[in-house]
Amino acid sequence: MRIRTGVVGVGAIGRNHARIYAELDSAELVAIYDQDFDRAQELAKEFHTEAVRNIDELISRVDAASVATPTVTHRDVASRLLMAKKHVLVEKPIADSVDDAKAMIDLAASQGCILQVGHIERFNPVMSRLEAVLHQPKFIECHRLSPFPKRSLDIGVVLDLMIHDLEIVLHLVNSPIQSVDAVGVAVLTRREDIANARIRFENGCVANITASRISPEKMRKIRVFQSNAYLSLDYQEQGGWIYRRDGMEIVREEVLVEHDEPLKLELAAFVRCASRGEQPRVTGREGAAALDVALEITRMIERGEK
Repeated sequence: MRIRTGVVGVGAIGRNHARIYAELDSAELVAIYDQDFDRAQELAKEFHTEAVRNIDELISRVDAASVATPTVTHRDVASRLLMAKKHVLVEKPIADSVDDAKAMIDLAASQGCILQVGHIERFNPVMSRLEAVLHQPKFIECHRLSPFPKRSLDIGVVLDLMIHDLEIVLHLVNSPIQSVDAVGVAVLTRREDIANARIRFENGCVANITASRISPEKMRKIRVFQSNAYLSLDYQEQGGWIYRRDGMEIVREEVLVEHDEPLKLELAAFVRCASRGEQPRVTGREGAAALDVALEITRMIERGEK
C-alpha cells in the first residue's frame, strides 16, 4: 500500500519534494499547503494533486509529510503533524534552536513517529563509496560554494550550506569535539555569507570546512586523508579519485559511482521508514547535533565581528 504524503511549504525546495513524491511508486502525493495559495494551486495542477487552504486539512489527509517552510517555523509545523501521529521529514536545519530540536525529537518519540532531517548529502551516491573505504580519518577538508541564491536569507551561510558538511563530518569522525575555531564575513546580507570553521576532535582528527554563497562557481567537494589513502570526492559530479600508497609510490584509482538524484533517494528512504517503522539514516538527534555545532560557529562569527 502506498503511503499518503504531503508537503508543507512549496518554495524552491518544497516544490522538488512534491515533484518526487508524485513520481515515487511507494508514495501518493495527496496534498500540498503553502501560504501562497495561488502557487500551491499551480503546483497541485502540475503534480496532479490538491492544494489545501490550511495545515489541518493537510494533516487530515496524509500519513507522512515534508516540512519545507522557513527554519523558524519548523518546530510549530512539525509538532502539529507529530501530535496527529504523522511521520515527518523536516528540511535542514532541523530548527533554529537546539531546545526546539530536542522538543521535536521528544515529541516524535512519544508519538511513535519517524522524524527524519533533510541532510541530503547523506543520500548522495558518493557517500556509500566513501564509507566503504573510510578508516580512521586524520584530516577532512570540505568546500561548499555557490552563487548568491536569493533564498534562505533568514539564516547565514553556516546554517544554509555549511551545516550539510558539519553533519557529514560528525557522522564520519564519530568522536567528541575538542575545539572549534571559526571566521565569517557578511557581504550581501546582514548575516555571514562566507565562513570557515576548523574543528578538532578528541580522537585527533581535524576538519577544515569552508562555505560560501557569494562564489562565482558551484562546488561541493570533500577530501579525506587517512593513513592508507587520500580520497577526493565531488558531490556535484558524483565521482572522484582515491590515492593509495603502493610501496614508495602513490597510485590513483577512479571512484566509480552509479549516479542518482540524492533527493529522490532521501524521500524514498523516508517513505520506506514511515511504512516500516525503521530508523531513518539522519535522525532528529543527528540533525540536532549538527545544528548545535552550526549555532556555536555562528556565535563565534558574531562575536568576532563585534
